[in-house]
Amino acid sequence: MSVSLFTLPSWIKPHRYTNKKFTDLTTNEINDLKTRIAKYQHPEPEVSVMIPAWNEENNIYRALSSLASNKTKRKIEIVVINNNSTDQTQQVLDTLGVRNYFQPEQGITFARQLGLENAKGRYHLCADSDSFYPPNWIDTMIKPMEEEEKIVGVYARYAFLPITGNDRFLLWFYERSAGVMVWLRKRNREYINFLGFNMGFVTEIALKNGGFKVTDVRKFDNALGSENYVQESEDGRMAINLQKSGNLKLIRSNKARVFTSSRRLIAEGGLLKSFVNRVNIHTNRFSEYFKGK
Repeated sequence: MSVSLFTLPSWIKPHRYTNKKFTDLTTNEINDLKTRIAKYQHPEPEVSVMIPAWNEENNIYRALSSLASNKTKRKIEIVVINNNSTDQTQQVLDTLGVRNYFQPEQGITFARQLGLENAKGRYHLCADSDSFYPPNWIDTMIKPMEEEEKIVGVYARYAFLPITGNDRFLLWFYERSAGVMVWLRKRNREYINFLGFNMGFVTEIALKNGGFKVTDVRKFDNALGSENYVQESEDGRMAINLQKSGNLKLIRSNKARVFTSSRRLIAEGGLLKSFVNRVNIHTNRFSEYFKGK
């Protein structure tokens, strides 16, 4: 099921705080955020939603707003792992009263691993600071793991937010091509589909099987072609570790489709260059996707 070719879904609008930095929010807006977030700080949660953040002072409150608007009767903890931010991220977290941990060791792997080790919930959902989560995301992600014991991890699709306005025309075509790659990889390279901003798993199994630990740690934005770019990812490693104990499941419903920032595409030289780079990468891997070698 695809999303609109031209427009964003209506549920996103209240969480965008258009043209506002965190310091521009009114007292009423901050109090509203605090009230909603407080409902998702349960001391004995069933589900832990963990968000790594590095210098995200003007994004994190938007992600939190969408998560704190989820419709669920479950006991939830929303937790942010501040990965050595040098901006005002920590002050934003303190102001909003969200549970958080500080990870001084730079790298998203270290942040996600710290989150895993401190998660209190039976189920663990991974989110990102620059993404928006639909109203039924939590329940939709958890349901397959509840219903089938052999499913130990889940992941879902995503769409991009336009840099300005609501026009998604070119992004839609990019996403369609990415969808084809998801389908091709599902049989033999499913771990590549397991992306950290929209995935979940059984906490105990993740801890038992090695968690997020990798050889080369992704740092900063890890844009393709950047000085700090590394190919090995902590989310892919988690997928491989989970598959030691069970199966992964792709959730196709738009109820689990996350909208994420397109800034990574910009950092890689723009939409066209990013598209060409990925076509080249995946063309060279077609035999792996089909034959598993």
